[in-house]
Amino acid sequence: MLPIDFNAGKNLALIEELKHDSELRAVHAELVAQDPFGERFATVLRDTIDQLLNGEITGRYDWADLLKTERTHAGTLVEINLQREFRFADGEVMDYQIAGIEVDCKYSQRFGGWMIPPEAMGHLCLLAWADDYTSRWSAGLFRVRSEWLNQGSNRDAKLTVKAEHRNKILWLWRDAELPENVLLHLDSQDRDAVFASKSGQQRLNELFRRAQRRRIGRNVVRTVAQQKDYMKRVRGNGGSRSALQPEGILIMGDYDSHRAVAEQLGIVPPREGEFVSVRVAQAREQHHDQPRVTLADRDWIVATQGDPVETAPDLPSHTAVA
Repeated sequence: MLPIDFNAGKNLALIEELKHDSELRAVHAELVAQDPFGERFATVLRDTIDQLLNGEITGRYDWADLLKTERTHAGTLVEINLQREFRFADGEVMDYQIAGIEVDCKYSQRFGGWMIPPEAMGHLCLLAWADDYTSRWSAGLFRVRSEWLNQGSNRDAKLTVKAEHRNKILWLWRDAELPENVLLHLDSQDRDAVFASKSGQQRLNELFRRAQRRRIGRNVVRTVAQQKDYMKRVRGNGGSRSALQPEGILIMGDYDSHRAVAEQLGIVPPREGEFVSVRVAQAREQHHDQPRVTLADRDWIVATQGDPVETAPDLPSHTAVA
C-alpha cells in the first residue's frame, strides 16, 4: 500500500485532517496492510448478512424479511465478526484497539445511518455499510467531532454524521463489490423454478442449471438445500455435479484444479467456499479462438445455445496443481 498522498484529490478538508491526525493514518495503514483489497472485510459482511438470514433454517434470502430485532442486532454481529477475522485487541473504552489506538465500530445497512454514541466523541470510528440489493459496500475511518455530527433526538442521544461532513471520512474501501446474494438477484421466474420442488437435491440441481457462470456461496447452497448435509448435495456420487453432468454442466469448486478450469474457459473462478457452474461443449472448428480447456483428452469450450448437449467430462482431481 502506497503512503497517503496529501496532495492528491480535491478533498482539502480531509487532507488537512490527515496531516494532523497521526492516529487516523496509523489505523488506516494497519487495516490496509491486513486486507489490501478488502476481500476479508467483504467476506465478513457477506457472512454476517447470511448469518442473520439463517437460510438453512428459515429459507430466507432477503434482508426485508428480517425481523426488526434481527436488523438491530446486525451492527453487533458485524463488530464481533470483524474482531474474530482480524483479531483486533479489545478496546479499553471503545470496541477495539487497532495499532494500539482505540477504535469504535459502527455498521449501517443504510449509507450514512451510522449511530454514534456520545462516549465515542473524540475517538476514531470504523464505519461500515453494505447493501445486498446493490451488492456494494464501503468502510472508512472517521474522527468523531461534535461539529461534524447531527445532534441526537433519540433516548440514547446517539448521533449521526452530517451529510456535508461525510467528506471527513477516510475511506478504506469505497463502493466496493459485495459478494452477490445470488438468490436475491436471480430473475423471479428462475428463483420460483429453483424453489418449486420439495426436494432439496432437486432445488440445488435447478439452481446450478439457472445460475450458470455466477459465484454461488455455501450459504446460498444451504438456503436452497435446507439440509444439514448440504455440501454432499453438490458433489458427485448422487449430488448436483453427477446429476447435471449428462446435461453438459460442470460445477467447479474452490480447489486450485477447478479454478484453473474456470480460468481457462474464460469465466469467473470460484473463491473460497464458492461454486460456479457452466455448460460446456467439445471444441469444434466453428469455435475458432474461443477459450478452451483440455479435459479427458479433449478440448472443451463454454457452450453456446447452438451447441448440442453432450455429457460433460470429469473435473480434474482435487489435489491437482493448477
